[in-house]
Amino acid sequence: MTQKSKKFTQAPLPFMGQKRRFLNQVKKVLSGCPNDATYVDLFGGSGLLSHTVKQHYPSAKVVYNDYDNYRLRLDNVSHTNRLISDIRTIVSNCPKDKRIVEPERDLVIKRVLQEEQTTGYVDYITLSSNVLFSMKYVQSYAELEKETLYNCVRMSDYNTENYLEGVVIESLDYKELFTKYQDYTNVVFLVDPPYLSTEVGTYKNYWKLKDYLDVLDVLNGTNYIYFTSNKSHIIELCEWMVNKPALYNPFAGSTTSTVNNQVNFSASYTDIMLHKINYKFK
Repeated sequence: MTQKSKKFTQAPLPFMGQKRRFLNQVKKVLSGCPNDATYVDLFGGSGLLSHTVKQHYPSAKVVYNDYDNYRLRLDNVSHTNRLISDIRTIVSNCPKDKRIVEPERDLVIKRVLQEEQTTGYVDYITLSSNVLFSMKYVQSYAELEKETLYNCVRMSDYNTENYLEGVVIESLDYKELFTKYQDYTNVVFLVDPPYLSTEVGTYKNYWKLKDYLDVLDVLNGTNYIYFTSNKSHIIELCEWMVNKPALYNPFAGSTTSTVNNQVNFSASYTDIMLHKINYKFK
């Protein structure tokens, strides 16, 4: 008997903006959709939405747009686990969640440099979550060596086994991918673009207002699950648009769910999920 694949409730490697807090709401929406539909994750990110859909409906075609090349991080997880294990040994006598001071700090920095020089690859996003203050990320050795290090080192290896099993993987601009699948019968688009007015430092490209507005084109007349936050004000903008000639509100008639996110003791923001599904489908 084939062993059942693990159901991940969060991305196996750290990723800014993963939708783990929305998984229950997503599953409720999916329960009203066909189990053999095509689900296209236009902004795949960590792949958590694609994984969740595939686990919920194993017979569905799930398309994961890995534009940020999260696969590269998954493919190198053995190197990452070895690096984190060595750092864990270095800081074993350092207080947990406190600054890493000399001589351990210098040893950590040197070990990271050694990894980069010998393998040519370091997953700095995952490394950041182990040695930097919460929600702080760097993407290069030059950035890392300037930072204050903290002992937030994970105590076990990262497990990515079979995470994207059965998922169709693409790596395209979301507009190209949308064009490729927009005429499919029974297609649902998962739309989770980088949030407007929210930190997007780990994303590949810088987004401008025009880019965020262009995304709304994929919502017109389609089945979708769309994510944004209260920082973007995109819903208010669309409500304004509906009162203007020749404009439309792509969120009209959709259902809204929210999740509050606490950044620190004094700051928070609200994630928003909207969905509109034509249950009769084309």
